[in-house]
Amino acid sequence: MRVLWVCNIMLPAYAEEKGISHSDREGWLSGAYARIKKHRGADNVTLGVCFPADVNTKEVIDGVSFYTFTENLRTPEHYDASIETRLREIINDFQPDMVHIHGTEFPHALAAVRAFGNPEKTIISIQGVCAEIAKHYLDGLPEEVCNTRTFRDKVRGDALSDQKRKFEQRAQHEEEALKGVKHVAGRTAFDEAAVKRINPDITYHKVNETLRPCFYKGSWEALEAMPHSIFLSQGDYPLKGFHDVLRAMPKILEEFPDTQLYVAGNSLIGGGDYSGFVPLPFRISGYGKYLKRLIAQNRLGDHVTMLGKLSAEEMKARYLNSNVFVLASSIENSPNALGEAMLLGMPCVATATGGIVSLMESGREGLLYTPGDVDALAEAVIQIFSEKVIALVYADNAQKRARVTHDAKENEAALLQMYHAVMKDG
Repeated sequence: MRVLWVCNIMLPAYAEEKGISHSDREGWLSGAYARIKKHRGADNVTLGVCFPADVNTKEVIDGVSFYTFTENLRTPEHYDASIETRLREIINDFQPDMVHIHGTEFPHALAAVRAFGNPEKTIISIQGVCAEIAKHYLDGLPEEVCNTRTFRDKVRGDALSDQKRKFEQRAQHEEEALKGVKHVAGRTAFDEAAVKRINPDITYHKVNETLRPCFYKGSWEALEAMPHSIFLSQGDYPLKGFHDVLRAMPKILEEFPDTQLYVAGNSLIGGGDYSGFVPLPFRISGYGKYLKRLIAQNRLGDHVTMLGKLSAEEMKARYLNSNVFVLASSIENSPNALGEAMLLGMPCVATATGGIVSLMESGREGLLYTPGDVDALAEAVIQIFSEKVIALVYADNAQKRARVTHDAKENEAALLQMYHAVMKDG
């Protein structure tokens, strides 16, 4: 069984072998790769992996064929037909029995569907759903903020309205890709419904994700966490709801004046490329400007810390050191950050949207609230801070559920079962 993966990032295993710096944000890919590679003899799986890079290459490392193709990941809304040409070369060289595409966010997903041209032997693993992201991208933002164009936004053509339009363009490519395959791998009732609206004839396979290895070790301990601290794993675009957390903070601070909010990822309110040379007014986005305004209006300057990009181990340390994890997104499918927090057994507050309701039961494994309801968000955080015993029960239940959802052996078995089913199709 020869399986070709089409990925959107360089696999850490390849990068480490080559001594190249890399991202580990798609840790579930590494988990699946390690287990398939370990058991490939018993299951007769020969794996090929291709991913975007600056030049086209091929290397065989420990029995796995690695290929690269060139793609401009900064403009994923634009389709580049030349990717098809390179993917055909890769397919002709590797001769896969099936092609497994991870995600639909970038043009190479549609390019792989077209290049392989075999719907019954093509699988797409759903990550986010671009059409749903576009629909909810600007939820909860004032119209004036949506229409703001700073100097930076004008130069980059990247104002909030532009960002939404780009997701709408990506959704068109996603729709064509999903209509061109027979199989999809997903994890939630939300993604199953979304893909079947696009392609009612698609065969849906339930395959949960295996998360980054370090999150399977250790557990959150209330006594070791910083009291009244909130962790937000990302806040660099409006979908993640950073603005809602800032709007909820005054009510939280009324009850717990020492509350601290920590936010990982790219900072839109300071720092960034050329920060030492370009004044902030010329490099801040419209959304960043709105975040700074909320911080100033609510006097949150001493209560918000931007952490920047964190490694897996640094993320784990922040989870363990925080009192509550908050996921404030307007839409999500199966956010890995929530899975990581639950796997570590920490109290979680999240929006009842998209696939999140398939991952966590409110009042049992954490607290869910309606997206955009900042009063409900504040009340949920206050409950976690106030009712320590209940918070511990939520955390324990969350960890038990996450250990089932993200069980590496079970997920490997589901993945291989899907491959065998696809081999028999047609």
